Amino acid sequence: MNDREHPFDRHMLEALICPQTQSTLHYDAEKQELVSKAAGLAFPIRNGIPVMLVDEARALD
Repeated sequence: MNDREHPFDRHMLEALICPQTQSTLHYDAEKQELVSKAAGLAFPIRNGIPVMLVDEARALD
């Protein structure tokens, strides 16, 4: 199964914050990531579940 078969519940965004900066996150549907502009990190969404670990995040360009 791929990530498209497990859609992310956008209502989760209201409850989730960046674990590093405690700032709001922005959903990138194309890349299936939650983006923290304040931390410069993108957290992956796997099987519809956000992985909110700094070690798993991708650094933004």
